[in-house]
Amino acid sequence: MLAAPSARERAFAEALMAFALAGPAIFFLVVLFFLPVAAVFVIALTDWRFGAASLSFVALANFREIFADAGFRASLVNTVVYALIVVPGTVVLGLLVALVIESGRSCRSFYRAIHFLPFMATLTAMAIAWEALLHPTIGLVNQMLAAIGLPTANWLRDETMALPILAVIGIWQNLGYAMVLFLAGLKSIPQELYSAAEVDGADLWIDRLRTVTLPMLGPVTMFVVIVVALRAFQAFDSVKVLTQGGPGHASEVLLYTLYRESFEYLHTGYGAAIAVVFLAIVVTLTLVQVRFMDTKVHYQ
Repeated sequence: MLAAPSARERAFAEALMAFALAGPAIFFLVVLFFLPVAAVFVIALTDWRFGAASLSFVALANFREIFADAGFRASLVNTVVYALIVVPGTVVLGLLVALVIESGRSCRSFYRAIHFLPFMATLTAMAIAWEALLHPTIGLVNQMLAAIGLPTANWLRDETMALPILAVIGIWQNLGYAMVLFLAGLKSIPQELYSAAEVDGADLWIDRLRTVTLPMLGPVTMFVVIVVALRAFQAFDSVKVLTQGGPGHASEVLLYTLYRESFEYLHTGYGAAIAVVFLAIVVTLTLVQVRFMDTKVHYQ
């Protein structure tokens, strides 16, 4: 009769099995995520130019140059302003659209598909369509404004309008994603809560919205805010296709600055330093949002 395995042998077998199951995922996580991030940190400390056969260690010189660069500061401010427009706009409109669709009784699937389509479409193709719509002479937007007697504009070449227009496009793209998440959250709210609210005197829809719907949507709202904020900070496609950061630096955002410095000017070390700063901002923003919003979220 075979002896029963000891506790140490069982623990070793379980650890071996766990490593065998998790090992491939850990390997690819290290190779595809941690090593590239480490490489970016190392490159940020050098003066390497893309394609060059040699490089020199410059320590923190790239970071000092970044914060002394007026162009970088402008792109950082533009990114923050862009996010401050896109995030509240997407969350509020996404919730409103979800409430309207959920309150209806017909064509729900059609309305969900129509609003979700921009999120699924290729943003570069959609940006080209927006470029045609916003054309200063033949664009549909200016033609409609002229038809009703309102002033027209060169939307993408106006320093005061370029960034807000890009933010509107960002809201349009993310609206469907927020709507779908809010619809799922609305479906998960027990109807008994609304009945109890009516018994307690919440007869108007605004009272039920304030006392039941919004508190119960807390976790969904937190998730939507974090995801949309991250997507807002990652804005690139529409800037690249529509404005190229112009006019001047009026619509330049962080990722476009990173792209331009790294792949157009070939200042790879400088671009890597921008990537490090960008990563630090995104991680800090995410942690602050989670810490601040989690205290105000009602979990079921």
